[in-house]
Amino acid sequence: MSHDFDAVVVGAGVVGLACARELAVRGDEVLVLERHERFGVETSSRSSEVIHAGLYYPAGSLKATLCARGNRSLVAYCESRGIPHRRLGKLIVAPSSADEPRLEQILASASANGITTLRPLTGAEARRIEPHVRTGAALWSPSTGIVDSHQLMATLLAEAQSHGATVAYHQTFAGAHVEAGGFRIAATGENGESATLSARRVVNAAGLDADTVAQRAGFDLDACGYRQCYARGHYFRVHPRKAHLASHLVYPTPIGGGLGIHVTPDLAGGLRLGPDVQWLEERAQRYEVPESLRGPFHAAISRFLEGLEPEDLAPDQAGIRPKLQRQGEPVRDFVIAEESARGLPGWVNLIGIESPGLTSALEIATMAADLLQAGEG
Repeated sequence: MSHDFDAVVVGAGVVGLACARELAVRGDEVLVLERHERFGVETSSRSSEVIHAGLYYPAGSLKATLCARGNRSLVAYCESRGIPHRRLGKLIVAPSSADEPRLEQILASASANGITTLRPLTGAEARRIEPHVRTGAALWSPSTGIVDSHQLMATLLAEAQSHGATVAYHQTFAGAHVEAGGFRIAATGENGESATLSARRVVNAAGLDADTVAQRAGFDLDACGYRQCYARGHYFRVHPRKAHLASHLVYPTPIGGGLGIHVTPDLAGGLRLGPDVQWLEERAQRYEVPESLRGPFHAAISRFLEGLEPEDLAPDQAGIRPKLQRQGEPVRDFVIAEESARGLPGWVNLIGIESPGLTSALEIATMAADLLQAGEG
C-alpha cells in the first residue's frame, strides 16, 4: 500500500534533526513530529555544548565508538558549513592525590577506545596551560571542543528541508500500530485536535520522552529495559570580571553518575560551571536553578580552580538527562535498536540518548538509517 511518508522522525532535538537530514539525503520523504513550537527546546539546548573525545566510556560500547567517530565527523561537518565551534582542548585534573589513580583509569579507557591523543601532565605542566588550576597531575585532551548547538541544529534542519523533509510543530506523538508495509501513526495538536498519517518507517528520537513514545507504540518498557529516569544538571555563570580564570575546558575526575562540575568556556568568551547531578523522583521537566546551589558549586570548583568567590557565580540554566539506569546502578549504554525482533519492522528506538549524544548525533543518525536500510534488505 502507499504511505504518506517514507519515514517519520519523532522529536526535533539534535539527534532527531540529524536523523531527518540523513534519511532525507538518502532519498526518503521525511516528516518530523515535534510537540514544541520550535526545534531543540529540551535537552539539546540545555547542555555544555561540548564536543567530547570519547575518553570515559567502556570500550566497544556505542557511547565510546559513536563519540570517537562523532568527534571527527561533527568537527568536519561544522568546518564545512561554517558552524561556530572551537577545539579548545580539555584538562582533566585530580583535585586531590586520592583522585590521581582515576586519571590512570581514564588514560587506560581512552587507549582502549583507540584515542591516542590523550596525554598525562604533571601539575606544573597543567598550570602552564591553565595558571589558575590547582592539581598534582592532569590529562590533556586536545581534541575536545565546543560547538554552537543552536546553529548546528538550524543547519541540520535546513539541510533536511532542502532535501524535502517537513517539520510539524505542536504535534505530539499519540500512538502507532503496524499496518501493511509500515505504520499508522496518531498525533495530537496543541488544541487537542487529532491527526493520523502513515509511514513505512519510524525513528523514535524523542529524547526525554523516548520511552513514552515507545510505550505508546506498544513496547513493554520494563521487559525491554527502556524505562528512562531523569537527572537534572544545573549551571552557574561566572561574572565577566573572572572569565580570564580559564581558557580551556577544565574537568575534575568523574563522580556520581556525571563528569563532575566542570569549567566550560563558551564561544562568546564567557565561562560556565556545571552541570551537577540531581536525580529526580518525578518525571517533571522543571529547569529552575536554586540560589542555594551557589555555595556547593563554589566549593566544588574551588577544589581545583583558584580565584573565584561565591559572589562571582550567578544561576544560569538547567538541563535534564534521560538515563536508563537509576541512581547508584551501573551506567547503561545508548539503546539504538531496530525492532523487527519485537514485531515492529521498520521502527528504530533511540533510548537513553544522554551525553555524548550531541557529539554522536551524526553517527547515531547514520546508524539508525543503516539499521532501517538493513531491515528492508
